[in-house]
Amino acid sequence: MSTRARWTLSRSAFLEDRQGRTFVDVLSGRQQPFDEILEFFNDPDRQRRMEESELHHDRPPLAGVVRELESLPEIDRFLATQHPRRAKRLRQAVGVVVRILMERRGWQTTGKKGSLGVRAVRAAHSTSPGSYHNTGGLAFWFLRAERYRRPEGMPFQSVRARNEQSAGALRSSKRVRNASAKVAGVKIASPARSAHAKKKGSSSKKLMKVAFTR
Repeated sequence: MSTRARWTLSRSAFLEDRQGRTFVDVLSGRQQPFDEILEFFNDPDRQRRMEESELHHDRPPLAGVVRELESLPEIDRFLATQHPRRAKRLRQAVGVVVRILMERRGWQTTGKKGSLGVRAVRAAHSTSPGSYHNTGGLAFWFLRAERYRRPEGMPFQSVRARNEQSAGALRSSKRVRNASAKVAGVKIASPARSAHAKKKGSSSKKLMKVAFTR
């Protein structure tokens, strides 16, 4: 599916979703900036950036737009001034919006989440407005976000996958060399054994030199 396709999400379509219908409080709540969130994510350029976040940066789609989202006065003001429970519900609703749009664009959830920041130290179960924020990372208000993948597979491997593949190739190559040497009757010394032999030979030469000088 083309990454340039544009999908528009409405309030009614959100409420028809299996998770969206559980966020009636967010859509109808006083001072909830849900319309601003829909307008933000319905932008085709932001949808493209969400896909590129997964494709080219190995990060959650939300990572591609979260700083711009948090910079919106209505969003920042709400998350900073409302009860933590209401702020959390809004952040969760954002996650549902992202999922609906990503699925429409041909992506699937992985069941894993990616980090967006490091939470500030706070009192347990704090009810102070604005207390649930980050001290480092990419985002200020959002802590984690869902990861996605293409059903047909991702076009690029992650660094971890490439590293495991490279390590496996080295191990396989070493086994082939050892097997070939065994067939040929040649004993291959390990690097540690070779170093020990060199050290032992060097010590023997020093002892012989001392004996001759006496």
